[in-house]
Amino acid sequence: MADFREAALNTFTDNPFDLIGKQWMLIAAGDETRCNTMTASWGGLGVLWSKPAAFVFIRPQRFTKTFVDTHDTLSLTFFDESFREQLNYLGAVSGRSEDKIAHAGLTTVFDGETPYFKEARMALICRKLYAQQLDPKCFIDPDPDRRCYPEHDYHTMYVCEIQKALIRA
Repeated sequence: MADFREAALNTFTDNPFDLIGKQWMLIAAGDETRCNTMTASWGGLGVLWSKPAAFVFIRPQRFTKTFVDTHDTLSLTFFDESFREQLNYLGAVSGRSEDKIAHAGLTTVFDGETPYFKEARMALICRKLYAQQLDPKCFIDPDPDRRCYPEHDYHTMYVCEIQKALIRA
């Protein structure tokens, strides 16, 4: 963690709409034996159950979901624009068949047992609080269901407590 310093969450000034929707993030989970990551552009940051929270969504076929489901914590890491090519790659290739993290040129580091990336500009260390698969019966507006789920591969939504924000020192 020498390259990072812990920052108070109330000093967080990034716009989450830009940070997640345009810049993207990596969701990573696992341990020092094996971990995986995926690019995500859907999610949110806020407050839920009186805790600072992150909301992330993972489709059932994503290999990273296995790691998220079997570990208590995960990280959300954010990069500057110079890493766009790596983020594209990490979103397009599965870690089932190769070490895509190494191939992308990223270095996995750990906060306790939670993986994140040395090259990131910021990492949020999160503890899972809640998980639920999206239910098509719950769509009030049918448009997102039709548009985003033609294969009926509904995301699992994870609500996580943000335990720590790490900022590049």
